[in-house]
Amino acid sequence: MRKKRKMNWITILVSIAVGIAVLIVLARFFVQSSSPMPSVLGVRDGSLSACPDSPNCVSTQGQDEIHQIEPLLLEGSEAEARARLIAIIEEMPRATVIANEPNYIHAEFRSFVWGFVDDVEFFIDEEQGIIHNRSASRLGYSDLDVNRNRYEEIKAKFDS
Repeated sequence: MRKKRKMNWITILVSIAVGIAVLIVLARFFVQSSSPMPSVLGVRDGSLSACPDSPNCVSTQGQDEIHQIEPLLLEGSEAEARARLIAIIEEMPRATVIANEPNYIHAEFRSFVWGFVDDVEFFIDEEQGIIHNRSASRLGYSDLDVNRNRYEEIKAKFDS
């Protein structure tokens, strides 16, 4: 009898694990299919798009305390700065560079478990000698400061 009980517990635990794995796969599929790339990305009239009212976005061009972050200082050429930023992004987990153009970089970062996508943009403004950033979650309301913390990590690496 004891062997049957152990097998029942093992069967139950395996069933739970399989159920959780299936839920994660389905959730990732849902997240990926329900979060297409926003049409507001890119530089327009010398600016990145404004952040929405939700706190899941930060920007160097933000106008309020919730969204505002400090820009990177441009030292050297645009090409050198872009190459440094690309190298930093490519060494970060779950990051994919989508656009690498003169004066502009767009990367996607995916969360570990659910695969939520954050769009991270850099606009290299040679005239002002700064690099603007906008980092925003595609879905949800709060991001628990993930975008702000990621930018601070990128800034620290870029400044060193």
